[in-house]
Amino acid sequence: MTEQKWIHEGLITESLPNGMFRVQLDNEDLVLGYVSGKIRRSSIRILPGDKVKIELSRYDSTRGRIISRLGNDNENENKDSKD
Repeated sequence: MTEQKWIHEGLITESLPNGMFRVQLDNEDLVLGYVSGKIRRSSIRILPGDKVKIELSRYDSTRGRIISRLGNDNENENKDSKD
């Protein structure tokens, strides 16, 4: 039987050393997130202000694994302003 995970969406508030990030979840909780190997291999850049999908363990809800970077609405606004 595999361990059940909770998947939340959150906002990167702070970048820490070694691929760690401080993530504020939609329910206002602050957790410590680390980049999953899949994102690391794809060399996807994660910066403060990005929305991410994070997977939390049921046993330790203070740490989680960032499994994907979600598209931001801000990116579209920035592209329009450059034209």
